[in-house]
Amino acid sequence: MFETLGSLTASPWIYALVALSIVLDVFLPVLPSGVLVITAAAAAAAAGAAGPMPVPEQVPDILLLLVIATTASVLGDMAAYRLARRGGARLDRAIARSRRLTRAHERLGTALARGGGALVVIARFAPAGRSVVSLGAGKTQRKVAEFLPWSVLAGMAWACYSVALGYFGTQWLGTQWLGTALSVVALFAAGALAAFLVRRPEAAAASA
Repeated sequence: MFETLGSLTASPWIYALVALSIVLDVFLPVLPSGVLVITAAAAAAAAGAAGPMPVPEQVPDILLLLVIATTASVLGDMAAYRLARRGGARLDRAIARSRRLTRAHERLGTALARGGGALVVIARFAPAGRSVVSLGAGKTQRKVAEFLPWSVLAGMAWACYSVALGYFGTQWLGTQWLGTALSVVALFAAGALAAFLVRRPEAAAASA
């Protein structure tokens, strides 16, 4: 899989693919947007460390990758937020069938209103956490001014973390495939930690 993704980084379409994957994974969390960002950053690091060795003609630009990943993350968040804010019977039924979205509907309103927007940043790293938070914020009719700044911060944090993993992991290990593989493991580890932190307030409330 990493070899296939690695070949994509030599194409100028990698930016469009990264952006599309990040925008859509708020609705389809199974999309490998984080893996794509890490792979592109690892390719840039490998090209920079190649020295006199030949490198692909098209190498991802780290700064552009950061901007695209952050922007696409915010756009995806706002699309889900707007969709949930407008509501609709079909969306209501979908949320009612999801335990996680139902819990978000019940508690995210007060959490965001009381400055608990850090939850948006933490949830950005958790599996499906971005979907839960974005749809939950829209469903609870939070104002854009309450949600957008945290969405931007979450997108920047996630993009910087993912790019840094791929870039510095490859530079440190000296091998692109190994740096990519270990960086993906680190990304999933951060997701597991974020999922634990997001669930912890619920566990504390239940024990109380």
